[in-house]
Amino acid sequence: MNLPNKLTVMRMALIPVFLVFMLVESIPHRYLIAAVIFAAASFTDYLDGHIARRDGLVTNFGKLMDPLADKLLVFSALVCFIELEMSSALIVFIILAREFLVTSVRLIAAEQGTVIAADIWGKMKTVSQIIWVLVALIALWLEESWPLFMTVSPGASAPPAPVIFLIGLSFVIQTIVVILTVFSGFNYIWKNRSLLGDIK
Repeated sequence: MNLPNKLTVMRMALIPVFLVFMLVESIPHRYLIAAVIFAAASFTDYLDGHIARRDGLVTNFGKLMDPLADKLLVFSALVCFIELEMSSALIVFIILAREFLVTSVRLIAAEQGTVIAADIWGKMKTVSQIIWVLVALIALWLEESWPLFMTVSPGASAPPAPVIFLIGLSFVIQTIVVILTVFSGFNYIWKNRSLLGDIK
């Protein structure tokens, strides 16, 4: 197994570790640790693709497992966000539906011997999702840890302004994610409509 594929496998192995920190309430600073794990896993996504293209190490395993690992990582966070009330089931459904739709088109293209690369809108969607998850996790960490900060600084205001700002920012980014998700999905289908013979 080459290095890019090892990085992909490592990213998948980090998903259950990430979920442990997201779901086990007794772990101190769990959201901060989860954010670090998510950031590291997301970086391996860039790294394995870069190495594979640079060194000519693109494999069928990588083509299949790399995007799957990315989707599983993001959706593991989004499912947790529903329970934590950082997102709604409807938004997660929209994002999931888009991924199923795009994946279906890619499978049709693959059957016809065509490889469809991600375009700029798809890349922007992915980056915005990563930023959203990280901002939301930092907001959750600050919200959970704020009583400790107030012990050190009894005069600190409540509710804390940084927490309010970051939670608000996460919902703004969430809106951007939804817009990019819907737009990039429709754009993807339209650009590749020739693969779907009935769509003119």
